[in-house]
Amino acid sequence: MISRILLRTTVIALAVGSLSACNALSRLSEVGSGPTVSKIEDPTQRAGYQPVVMPMPQPVAPPQNANSLWRPGSRAFFKDQRAKEIGDILTVAVAITNETASFESKLTRSREAEENAGITGLLGFENSLNKILPDAVNPATLVGSTGTSTNTNSGKTERNESLTVSLAAIITQVLPNGNLVIAGKQEIRVNYEMRELNVQGIIRPEDISSANSVTYDKIAEARIYYGGRGVNSDLTQPRYGQQLLDVILPF
Repeated sequence: MISRILLRTTVIALAVGSLSACNALSRLSEVGSGPTVSKIEDPTQRAGYQPVVMPMPQPVAPPQNANSLWRPGSRAFFKDQRAKEIGDILTVAVAITNETASFESKLTRSREAEENAGITGLLGFENSLNKILPDAVNPATLVGSTGTSTNTNSGKTERNESLTVSLAAIITQVLPNGNLVIAGKQEIRVNYEMRELNVQGIIRPEDISSANSVTYDKIAEARIYYGGRGVNSDLTQPRYGQQLLDVILPF
């Protein structure tokens, strides 16, 4: 058991060490110049990209309207300028204002148990206990046990978040039911700090406004990431060694 724990700890330490070494080399290359802005690339060619697969209804053939000037699904007589095809661009408005959450839980458990047992008659052998045990024994109170267990836990979590930002996203996939998969990335460098904003998710074409924009609350399976990297971000997180110890130490 101990050998397994040591082996697992060694593997984790080596993995974290290799990752931290790669990250350290990358950070060392940015000393004196700050984070480097990434190149513009196809979102579908990024590492780890996978096409979205969702449950879809059975396809239905559109009705044929003979001698009709109106195309099924059109919203106006003129061409719809909203994004609808792969590669089209639309604006995503993220406005998370004064989002507050508070959770509090308490758990108190208490248990008491008392057991008494005796042997008042056992073919006369109960009288032989005095010969075996050093002190006098009362067969009526031969066995007795008392137990008490108490457990008290409490926890509280409070969060207050606000985020207001807009960015452009690209349609990377059109699902069979017409829904659109979007992905957007924005990088802003200020001195030696790089701020990153990523948005991914699935939207309905009808949720795109006439201004060719969609709000974040209309995005299904939304993945919104806002963070940064650079000098200030390095100071706000624990050292790699401390993070490693927090994972592997049992106490």
